[in-house]
Amino acid sequence: MATSGAPFMPGIELSEVLYEEAVEPILRDTFPGLRHTAARIGSGSEVLGFDTPRSADHEWGPRLEIFLAAEDQAQHGAAIRRALAQKLPKHMRGWPTHFEENDDPLDRVGRMQWTDDPVNHRVAVYDVDGWLAERLGVRSAGTELTTREWLAIPQQRLAETTGGAVFHDGLGTLTDVRRRLEWYPGQVWRYLLACQWQRISQEEAFVGRCAEVGDDIGSAVVAARLVRDLMRLCLLLGRRYAPYGKWLGSAFSQLPAAKPLKPALRGALAATDHQTREAHLCDAYEVVAALQNASGLNTPVDPKRRPYHSRPFQVLRAERFAQALAETVTDPDLRTLALVGSVDQWADSADLLNQPQALQAAARALT
Repeated sequence: MATSGAPFMPGIELSEVLYEEAVEPILRDTFPGLRHTAARIGSGSEVLGFDTPRSADHEWGPRLEIFLAAEDQAQHGAAIRRALAQKLPKHMRGWPTHFEENDDPLDRVGRMQWTDDPVNHRVAVYDVDGWLAERLGVRSAGTELTTREWLAIPQQRLAETTGGAVFHDGLGTLTDVRRRLEWYPGQVWRYLLACQWQRISQEEAFVGRCAEVGDDIGSAVVAARLVRDLMRLCLLLGRRYAPYGKWLGSAFSQLPAAKPLKPALRGALAATDHQTREAHLCDAYEVVAALQNASGLNTPVDPKRRPYHSRPFQVLRAERFAQALAETVTDPDLRTLALVGSVDQWADSADLLNQPQALQAAARALT
């Protein structure tokens, strides 16, 4: 990838330059009067605000999403893509607008390259409903999501939809969609918090039990899983969608809760014996439990550590918080569900989470 030594700039800023200096004039002159929306949303580290110079090695650069009314997309979408291929400048701020794709089926991504030919650009053209169906598996931009539809959308996809930036909204639709998807409805939020506490309750005693039978590696693995679940719980409490694994720690670090929690979480991960591991986890449990009580979403629950029944393991008994939150859920559909949660609380296969229609079907089948 050649850049002529172009200085790095955040990808969102580069996308805005691409729109204002190149794409908008081409649309205005070639398709006068055509209403459109321009944004940089969807996949890409820049949408979440986590891009760095390393990001420029693939599928990063002058990128944009253009949205048209459905009938205009059907009539003009292909012509717009062709016009941009012919008329876009070869670079923006020193970054090529042409993306070269190789033939390797395991590495079929675009990388910026210089070209003298028409550019293979990364300006995609959609209608809003089509984009939502493709990315989230939902029906229409003008329809409120059902409870099951909320549960079927991975938080990463919600972050990609509400993150990034809209540079021009001539249609008005995308801004409204992003506002409605900005955070979960109150009842869904309470249910998901209950489910996250339930996840913690299911494994918190295993740190000691694994070690008791000589499985220190297993104890460490369980501790790491609990650290991850606590981080995701803090993001839920902080009303921020949790990104996928690569950016989970980066998003967590931006929360006010991260500073007091990091010593305990690091200690749990670095510990070489289960007693130390357990003590650090309990320190973290108590901090997050206090945050939960302070949220006002539930009747306060004693946030102190305690023995796990008659066994010699210190835990929080996190199911107490799950139950306290579940008691505040009044939505009839949610009250019939077990505390399994949203799709990325019970599945973390990237290949599954990238199949929105399958996820919607799975959520409809939950009992």
